[in-house]
Amino acid sequence: MSYEVAREKYAQYGVDTEAAIKRVAEIPVSINCWQGDDVRGFEDPDRALSGGIMTTGNYPGRARTIDELRDDFDVAAKLIPGAKRINLHAIYLDNGGARVERNEITPEHFDSWIDWARVRGLGIDFNPTCFSHPMSESGLTLSSPDTAVRDFWVEHCIRCRKIGEYIGRKLKDTVITNIWVPDGSKDTPADMAGARERLKDSLDRIFATDVSQEYNKDAVEGKVFGIGAESFTVGSNDFYMCYAISRGKILTLDAGHYHPTEYVSDKISAVLQFLDEILLHVSRPVRWDSDHVVIFDDELRAIAREILRGGFEKRVHIGLDFFDASINRVAAWVIGTRSMQKALLYAALEPSALLRKYELEGDFTSRLALMEECKTLPFVDVWERYCEICGVPAGGEWLDEVRRYERDVLSERV
Repeated sequence: MSYEVAREKYAQYGVDTEAAIKRVAEIPVSINCWQGDDVRGFEDPDRALSGGIMTTGNYPGRARTIDELRDDFDVAAKLIPGAKRINLHAIYLDNGGARVERNEITPEHFDSWIDWARVRGLGIDFNPTCFSHPMSESGLTLSSPDTAVRDFWVEHCIRCRKIGEYIGRKLKDTVITNIWVPDGSKDTPADMAGARERLKDSLDRIFATDVSQEYNKDAVEGKVFGIGAESFTVGSNDFYMCYAISRGKILTLDAGHYHPTEYVSDKISAVLQFLDEILLHVSRPVRWDSDHVVIFDDELRAIAREILRGGFEKRVHIGLDFFDASINRVAAWVIGTRSMQKALLYAALEPSALLRKYELEGDFTSRLALMEECKTLPFVDVWERYCEICGVPAGGEWLDEVRRYERDVLSERV
């Protein structure tokens, strides 16, 4: 009954709630696997994180094996509406307990992930792992002046692109393989240009290997700074924006990789004037790139609005990037992904046609008034309908399921 009332209220502004639900249900969100095990992976789970990657907290129940991580993800996925993908790093390979160097990984190391994802109807996205490794201890990988180090990481990234293509072929889907490196300097270097020339050369070598664009698309990701790279980041946002445009690659915009006064939402329509596609890493920075769990805040809603206002659903690939070991990790997945889904639905319910009409007519009074009225429309009733259609809990009762899983499964992990 409440949904029917909400449907009528939205219809007064020309919004079809059923169409909005259908639109959002078809937008896939790529969920980061690394929330479940604190970005450790299964290459060497006991190795300390490095390269600007840091997880805080020690909440009990961290996934220690691939099976545990998949079980945890399954629990979370059943509580999240909409289309879903899983985003893997190379360190999540299924190595059968054997040591496999990163420049020797093969597509077959991800066969079990492919089989698992196929059964669940999940897409997969992929990332080279250019951190937390002896060959990255200097703080430089693809931009290293050491040829052996640079060659090692070039080979790793080439293999990761081939893995992405292999996964895409097996799943009859397109994988987004995103390259990010932590390269930078704690203090001001003497030769910024040299480091960037080496990075550009390494990337060109990586992309010179032919990989089917039908099954794998390449993305590159910049950053302002990181821990240990406060004064200089080789792959800055300027560098990668120019590289993506000049090389025809997807540009990755990470919500935490900018200055505190910059907003990714403002960049979406700007870069899409010059790029065919972009990848979003939706995170929640708190004063810096701290990768907090995504919540239904102003910036998340603004990101979703810009995607849907422009009709960019096919050109913007949405991925999540957060990890918090201070709370239940399964709950973090659910909270973050449901927040992204809420933001998309909230945006889909905006009377954008009417707002655009007012704007083109120069009626900014009506535009502002309507924007404010939209904030108190009965969104929650439509959200509950969306969850009902998808067969997931609409309200906070999803937490009961997570608590049961924590009691019965997570608490047993020592």
